[in-house]
Amino acid sequence: MSDDDISIDEKRVYGAKTGTTAAFVATGAGLARVEISGDLVGEFGLAHRGGVHDVAGHDGRLAVAADDDVRLGIGDIFRPTGFGTATAVGWHDGTLHAAGDGRVARFDPDGDPAVGDLDDPAPGTWTTAFEVGDVRAIVDDTVAAADGLFRLDGGHIGLADARDVAPSVPLAATGDGLYYLGNGWMDALPGDFRAVVAAPDGRAHAATPDALYARAPGSDGYGPEAWVEVDLPVTGHVVDVAYGPEATYAVTAEGTVLVNAGDGWRDRSLGLPDARRLAVPGVTL
Repeated sequence: MSDDDISIDEKRVYGAKTGTTAAFVATGAGLARVEISGDLVGEFGLAHRGGVHDVAGHDGRLAVAADDDVRLGIGDIFRPTGFGTATAVGWHDGTLHAAGDGRVARFDPDGDPAVGDLDDPAPGTWTTAFEVGDVRAIVDDTVAAADGLFRLDGGHIGLADARDVAPSVPLAATGDGLYYLGNGWMDALPGDFRAVVAAPDGRAHAATPDALYARAPGSDGYGPEAWVEVDLPVTGHVVDVAYGPEATYAVTAEGTVLVNAGDGWRDRSLGLPDARRLAVPGVTL
């Protein structure tokens, strides 16, 4: 989809609609906002143009790891923060963290980032927490990087070639398998895992380039017997999954958004290439 194919109304992506959930997809073309109602994937448009590697939401705010900078989104304004190019962003206890150029840093705001012109930097400073290269994800207080899993203070907590993490369980997606924490890191499934997510109600999903796996309802633990392959209505590589109270959302690298609200998967192609991450910031589980 080219810029000319997106209508003016679609570009005004922050207009509130009753009964809809807004999902945000980080893609090579920009940050897409997608309206979802129940299991119907509706209107979508670009909230920010330019390559976006990651997106994370907290308390009505969105952070995006864009090609040019970490940008902080308030309403329909995405303001630069001065970090530079980032590969991952995440929130922990209300504080924004980002990774890029061999470091993980936290953003300390100084004033209201919603006040000012679009191109004015959001007021605040970045402070390096620790140095590490090739960060793939920041989730809550855990960093997934090529050298393994780290806390935000730089403490190494195991594994290698970590691609994603679900700290609440915890679960870790790595280049040689899916792991869960028991008596040390335990094998869950072998494979080239790229994404993992878990919810407080016991739901969990993990994805390789070839398959999406779900934790079977009623499973005891997170070992190999707990996982089943998901039958999806589309082909493609699932790159991320997110949850609502009664729905599961997913996105493929090819830019197809899927939702399952209990009656099977529904899908819609966004026509946007190189989808990377998915966030549903308005959902409280």
